[in-house]
Amino acid sequence: MTNWKEILATNLAKNSDSVEPPDVQLPILPKAFSDFREKSQNPDADINQLSRIIASDAGLSTELLRTINICMAGSLKKITSIKQALVMLGISTTRMYLTISGMKQVMKSTSSKLINFQTFWNANLERALFAKEVAKLLKADADVAYTASMLQDFLLPLITNQRLDDYLEFSTERDQYHNLISFEQQKFGWDHAQVAAQVMHAWNFTDELVCCVFFHHRGAEVLKDDQLRNTSVAAVAIATLIPEALRQEPHGIDALLELDRTWPVLNLIPLAEKINIEFQQTAGQVRNHFPLIRVLKNKLMQTSAAR
Repeated sequence: MTNWKEILATNLAKNSDSVEPPDVQLPILPKAFSDFREKSQNPDADINQLSRIIASDAGLSTELLRTINICMAGSLKKITSIKQALVMLGISTTRMYLTISGMKQVMKSTSSKLINFQTFWNANLERALFAKEVAKLLKADADVAYTASMLQDFLLPLITNQRLDDYLEFSTERDQYHNLISFEQQKFGWDHAQVAAQVMHAWNFTDELVCCVFFHHRGAEVLKDDQLRNTSVAAVAIATLIPEALRQEPHGIDALLELDRTWPVLNLIPLAEKINIEFQQTAGQVRNHFPLIRVLKNKLMQTSAAR
């Protein structure tokens, strides 16, 4: 059994002094979201009371129902009320979708000059679907992996907007750095994964979810860690290698292909094709999204032509 509390306590303690960006204004969680998460931890929680808590925030309620109906399309009849969601899905699953919906509100509250929110959210979704499948291969918690991948970069729209000139430097000179984390550490002495984990810990998110966010840029190297290699953390870290608009992992596609060669169970191309179908079913036909399967096939064609 993985001791998430111990792992988190050790790693956050190591980084606590350096993770205090003095000029970054952090977001505030919706009150209904915080209240629900607190009340829903009680095993005797009343569904009617929990429903009223969420319903007190119209925007959060609408986003939650939208998220559930998009993600569950084809498998359930349309859910039209918060109480119906709690009854049909259960408190735990509803809390997962509420976490995604609440954090989406937090992210959307910042208008970033560098990050297009819809493109950003679509990339999160693809990585989350991928992380969920990898978690199944690892026999880890697929729901935690999915949720963590949706949330791992929740501070980037805010931080990139407040430190725009610095992040523009990364976007134009990223090949000089191993990844975004390396750039942030050199530039600021902290990185967005550390800050996000500290914030989520302060907000009383579960230790496993916070660990997923803290370690999400560990890449395939996490599979060599005795504590983490068969956990949701590993699934999220591997999914983070998928290219996205900011190209946080400039060599991520190469790392994924190398992992496919050394870990045959991954079966990358069929997995990417499956993810693409699930993405289209969930998000529909979206613009400006370059799916993983196309990136992989282009890369393989380039490699073959170079031989």
